[in-house]
Amino acid sequence: MGEPTALRAKRGNDSVVQASQSDHFSERGVIGSSIAVREAEKQYGSFRAVDRISLDIEPGEFITLLGPSGSGKTTLLNLLAGFQSLDGGEILVDGKPVHNVPTHKRGFGMVFQSYALFPNMTVTQNVAFPMRMAGVDRETTERRVAETLEIMRLSDHARKSPSEMSGGQQQRVAIARAIVMRPKVVLMDEPLSALDRRLRESIQIEIRDLHQTIGSTILFVTHDQGEALTMSDRIAVLDAGKIVQIGRPLEIYRHPTNRFVASFVGESNLIDAEIMQKRGTTMTLKNRAGYVFNAESRDAIDVGRATVLVRPERILVSNEPTATSAPVRVTSAIFLGEILRIEAQMEGGDALLIRCTDTASRPLPAVGDRLHVSWGAEDCWVLS
Repeated sequence: MGEPTALRAKRGNDSVVQASQSDHFSERGVIGSSIAVREAEKQYGSFRAVDRISLDIEPGEFITLLGPSGSGKTTLLNLLAGFQSLDGGEILVDGKPVHNVPTHKRGFGMVFQSYALFPNMTVTQNVAFPMRMAGVDRETTERRVAETLEIMRLSDHARKSPSEMSGGQQQRVAIARAIVMRPKVVLMDEPLSALDRRLRESIQIEIRDLHQTIGSTILFVTHDQGEALTMSDRIAVLDAGKIVQIGRPLEIYRHPTNRFVASFVGESNLIDAEIMQKRGTTMTLKNRAGYVFNAESRDAIDVGRATVLVRPERILVSNEPTATSAPVRVTSAIFLGEILRIEAQMEGGDALLIRCTDTASRPLPAVGDRLHVSWGAEDCWVLS
């Protein structure tokens, strides 16, 4: 995708940077810009990569575009950055249209999956480069770079070259370079996908803390639902060029609107059941095996059949039957340290995935063992 926006800014040519320079170098973190996407469209031949998407982002919000490959999330980010042009609709930043503003004049910070660092420069020189290109004085540059390296825990690496650093450290340098100008908007395109799991989790926390420190509006693109749940104020789930659900992480995880969101965000059990009764927001249902249970619902439908989401960690397991349990047969059991991952089958054929905390009193079940499972109304959700 090329160099980050800040690296392409020309001295004296970036009106956005110059107009807000007093904000950039204040002692407090800036409050980010509002972003409004209105009926945005992008089409490649007959393929609609972005299909009439509308999205409002509040100043200083951390919002994640989450979806599988081909869902339109990176294309939407590219439209916001100015790397691609709209085929329809408009994009407004702080109420002003930007779709005709060149990329280098939008004043956005950019972080990519590839680090795009200058190999012949030290960490300090890489981070300082955008400020030097913007014509910022030496004293202010040195102070701001030092502050940014401290924020990103890079002060001890200031004199190193990129080749002397790990992948995680290089990515933190790339983030430091993107935020050194304290941009009002930071766009991040899958910046952690090349890192190993433990390092990814560590930098997720650093990015979240960074957002709270500098106050920029952050738009983060990922296909990793764990990243989205960990860092975001809100998550926009995309599929086939459309936003299929947007909400806070807890809402997306506990109350998905449809099967796609339920399956894509976290592990899930989707159970087909007959609606027997509805009282307020609680439904009574019966699955194919005849197991009767309650579930929460906002759906207006109160007759017929429904698909019910039960998260694996919300299923209670016992060795003996209870008044509210159903029997299952174990088909697989894996010890994952603090978690037991059990696959089982109900008598009517429904497969269940169960995740439960390992305890000294709970032996790992064997294939073919009979267990008993149950869940309450607050543990499952009727999909629309």
